Amino acid sequence: MPENQPETYAFRVNAEHLRPGQGLVLADGGTAPVESLSIETDDFGVPALAVALLEDNRTVRMAYGSTVRVQAPAPEGPPSAAVRSVPTEEESFTAVLDAAAQAHPDEPAVREITARLGRGFNVKSGSQLQDVRDLAHLLYVDLADARHALQVSTLLTGLPFDGNFGRWHWIQGTLALASHITREQGDPEASAAFARAVRAADDSETDPLKAKLAAELLQRQLNQPNLYDREIHRAADAGDQAAEREWRVLRLDTLLYLRAHGGSQTLSAGELERRIDAELAAVRALGRDGQPA
Repeated sequence: MPENQPETYAFRVNAEHLRPGQGLVLADGGTAPVESLSIETDDFGVPALAVALLEDNRTVRMAYGSTVRVQAPAPEGPPSAAVRSVPTEEESFTAVLDAAAQAHPDEPAVREITARLGRGFNVKSGSQLQDVRDLAHLLYVDLADARHALQVSTLLTGLPFDGNFGRWHWIQGTLALASHITREQGDPEASAAFARAVRAADDSETDPLKAKLAAELLQRQLNQPNLYDREIHRAADAGDQAAEREWRVLRLDTLLYLRAHGGSQTLSAGELERRIDAELAAVRALGRDGQPA
C-alpha cells in the first residue's frame, strides 16, 4: 500500500455483531482486538448486553443493539480517499446530515430524512438503511448534488454483508450509486472500490452446492435483468408520469447495480454507461411527483 495511505478504516456495527479479531474502538479512542463475544439477557430472557472479552483480558460491556466502532483492514485494491472517508465519530455522522440539510434548506424531504437519522442510527435497522439510501438518491438524482450525495453514501461504507439480504439491498444500492458518482467525478479508484463493496455478498455462501446455485442465479440476473420495459411503456402510454418516473428509478438502480458488476453477457459496460446517462436524464426530466422539472 502506498505511503500516507491508512491501512485500516473505521465502520459502525451493532455491538452484538462484533466478531473475534476485529479491533474494537474504545471509549478513550484506543483500539483492542476482540477475543470473544457473549450475550447476556435480562430477567425476561431478552438480550440486554453484549460482552466482549478483549485479547488483553479486559472486558467491555455494551448495550445490545447499540452501535460501536470497529477498525478493519482497508478494502483490497487501489486506495481511495473517498472510500476511506467514513465518519468515525458521532459528531462526524451528524455533520454529514447537517451539511446535506443546510445545503437544501427549502427541501422538506431532505429535512425529514435527516431529522429521522439524526435521532440515532442503527445499522441493523432496514428502515434506517433505506433512509440513508433514499437521502443519497434524493440529493443526487433530484437535486443534482453529487457532493453531499457521496458524503451520505459513505455512511454505509464498510458495513459487512451479514447474511440479511433485506438490509443488504439498501447498502448495495447506496454503494452502487457511490460508484457511479465517483466515476463521474473522475476517480476510477474510488469507483472500483465501491463496486467491489457492492459485490460483497456474491461469494458469501460457503456450502459448495449452494454456492454453485447462487452463482448461477446471479449470472441469470446479470444476463437477463428486469429493466421494467413493460411497466414504463404502460405508464407512458397512459400519461401517468408519476408511475413512469417510479419505474424509471427502479430501472436506473438496476443499471447501476449491473455496472458495479462490470456488465454482463448481454449488456456491456459501454452499453450500461449509455443507458445510465439516458435514464438519469429521463428521470430528471420528469421531475419529482411526475411533474416536468
